[in-house]
Parts: sequence; structure tokens; C-alpha cells
Amino acid sequence: MNANSFTVAPLRLLALSSALVLAACGGGGGDGSSSTSNTGTLSVSMTDAPACGFDHVFVTVDRVRVHTDPNANVNGTGWVDVVVSPARRIDLLSLTNGVLTNLGQTPLPAGTYQQIRLVLVPNGAGASANSVVPTGGTEQALDTPSAVQSGIKINRPFTVAANTLSDLVLDFDACKSVVTRGNGTLGLKPVVTAVPTVVSGSVTGVVASAPGAQVFAERNGVVVKATVVDGNGNFTLSPIEQSSTAGNVDVVIVPASTTGRGTGIVRGVPVVAGSSTAVATAAAPLNLPASTFGRVSGTVTPASSEATIRALQQTGGGTFEIAATAAASDTGAYSLFAAQPALPLAGPAVGTYVAPLPAGGIPLTQDGSVAGKYSIQGTSSAGAVITQQVTVTTTGLTQNFAF
Repeated sequence: MNANSFTVAPLRLLALSSALVLAACGGGGGDGSSSTSNTGTLSVSMTDAPACGFDHVFVTVDRVRVHTDPNANVNGTGWVDVVVSPARRIDLLSLTNGVLTNLGQTPLPAGTYQQIRLVLVPNGAGASANSVVPTGGTEQALDTPSAVQSGIKINRPFTVAANTLSDLVLDFDACKSVVTRGNGTLGLKPVVTAVPTVVSGSVTGVVASAPGAQVFAERNGVVVKATVVDGNGNFTLSPIEQSSTAGNVDVVIVPASTTGRGTGIVRGVPVVAGSSTAVATAAAPLNLPASTFGRVSGTVTPASSEATIRALQQTGGGTFEIAATAAASDTGAYSLFAAQPALPLAGPAVGTYVAPLPAGGIPLTQDGSVAGKYSIQGTSSAGAVITQQVTVTTTGLTQNFAF
């Protein structure tokens, strides 16, 4: 990745997410010369979420940088670096359901840090440092914008107490970050968030007959963590930040069209720091409704608006994101979903979390009144938002956006 800093919106991980973990320990100077009374350790790890249409997504990590000033210049002083030596080429999709891989550590001064930069190695001659393998296809280089050689910028405060280890997870949303262009090439539009694990918990569950389904933890229709159902029906959403203001999360399950199953939603799931909340077990898994599928595609103009397109559904007293993608930066074309170009047409099955879990599991009630009904929302890079109400059918529909 190259050139100037790139600010990444703290968004969820869509179909293909990935995460990085930073473990910070209290204390320590940027030069590592502070005494043990005020020095901690910063450790960096990586994890991932679901994939949308890719078998592999490779990025090569050079270092992670942190600073106490949210506006610090990348070439200024005061940075503390976790150097990955040698730089590591990591398949984000090999890390799912809360699995982490450690990248390294460094002494860190106690205090509050405001800015994080994830630095990747740019592509050069020979094997690509950053690349993807589309499902059933061959490896393609992932074009990295010149704006990120100095590091993908994330402004997310976190505090490091003296002689205390604190972990921070950088969640790299691979699905939203990989953009298909009209000429067939693939580009990187980084979407990364940061979550302090000291105030984070996890949500687990089991889904019947829907391997590969995408699972989102959402707050007010915004995905804060995502993963994918494994071959045994299990999923783990971790880490999710416990929030006294934002409250519980809604767990949204969106199966692949090949399963013939529709969306399932469990509302009001508590997140407890250092603990795990189960919404279903192997003895009583979540059962999703049968469904056919349709698709939504279109064009965003101008293409330079670099819009993100989301499919939202209103049901059960809330609004939920079901799918999202980025419009091509050269043509403005998009498709929901690129991975499995379809949206469930059956009404979602909705239930509310209760503890302890009922013997038969949380009951889900299907809402037929919203079958096929979606809000397709486009958001430009400048922050302009356009929302269109549509009814999707098996023949699909075209929805264009003009910013």
C-alpha cells in the first residue's frame, strides 16, 4: 500500500471480514526506555470473519503504529511501532470464529492512545503481497491505493494502564474492503475498526441446515462484528464491545442461496465483557425458514462517489442490515450480493433472547408482511445517503443511484 494516510470508517465486516488484534500493556516509552513502573507491552494479533465470493484474501502486514494524538502526522514523532519482521502474508479467511494469530509486541508507555495505523506491504515485482482468490477462480493481485502506504488510519481511543495488559482488536472487513471494478480487476478500499477486548465479550450459537451462512452482530442496523457458520452449524462472534450506551446486539443470520433458507434474527442479545452468551445450542439449534432468492443490482453515478450499498429490512421492531457491497470505483456498478447474488425473499424469522435458554431453543416467528421488501441504501464517500424502498422478486430488479 502506498502514499498518504487513509481514514477507515468503523463499519462492520460484511460478508468477508477480517480483524487484527492489538494487545497493549500499560507503560513504556516510544523508544522502549521507560522504567518497568510505567511500561507495558503492546501485542498485535489478527482474526477474521466471513468471506463473500472468495476462497482466500491475502494481505501482507508490515507493522502497526499507535499514537496519543488523533491528528499526529505520519512522519512526526511520538509513534510507537509493532514491527512485523519479517513482514507476514496472511490469509484473512484462514482466521474465523474468533481465532487469532499473534504478530508481535513492543513496550508501550502508559496513557490514552487515539490513533492507530495498520501498514501493509505494497505489491511489487513477483508474487503479490496483497491478493485474492475468487471462489473457483485463480489468484488475482489486489490493487492497493497509494493513500495507505503510510498506514490505514483508525481513530479509536484506548487506555493502557501501567503494568497492565490490554488488548485491542483491529477488525479488517475483507468483504467490504475488496471492490470489483468494471474492467475485472480488484481493488482495496480498506474498512477497519478497533475494539478493546478488555471491555468485550462474545456471542455463540448453532444454526441448522445453513453451513456458510453469514452471521452479523448489529446495533441499530449497523454491523459491529461478523462471522460465518462452519460446517457443523456453529458460529462465534468475537470480540464484541460491551456498551452501556449502545446496549445489546441483534444477531442476524443470512444463509447462502444454495441452502434454500431465509433470514433469522435474534433480538436483544446481551454482551458481557470477558464472557460468552449463547443464543442456541447443538441440542436446540436455530431453525431458519425456507426461502427463494432474488437479486438487486444497478449503477452509481458518478462512479467517483465510491458508494457503499446496503440492503436493509424492517421487522420485529427494528431495522437490520441483510447485505452490503461497494460499487465499482471505475464504472459504479454493484450487485447485492456479489458472493451469492441473491437476497432472501421469504419474510425473516424473528425472536427475542431470553435467559436461561428455553429447552427447545429461542422460538423464531416468521414475519410474512415484509417478504421481499427491502430498503436499498446508497452512501457516498462524502456521506450523502439515498434510500429506495423496493420489493425484490425472483427475477431481480435494477436500482440505480445518482449522487
